[in-house]
Amino acid sequence: MYSEEKKIIIRVVENFIRTGAATDEQVAVTKLPPGKTSYVEQSGEYGRSIMFDEYRVGGRVVWAGFSARSQTVYLSPTS
Repeated sequence: MYSEEKKIIIRVVENFIRTGAATDEQVAVTKLPPGKTSYVEQSGEYGRSIMFDEYRVGGRVVWAGFSARSQTVYLSPTS
């Protein structure tokens, strides 16, 4: 059984692969440069590391992670 965060990421990744659009109606989506496997989300003077997992859809690979704090999915396609 997938967690709610995984369901959100899978929905966003599948939409991104299908349409090329880094958008979603329920959460913010940020597309990063290709090949990123983590991101430091800034919050004031502090940062928080978001680690990505690899998602494979239709032969394409996208690294993605979710921040519960900002309700943002971060996407990094492979080149």
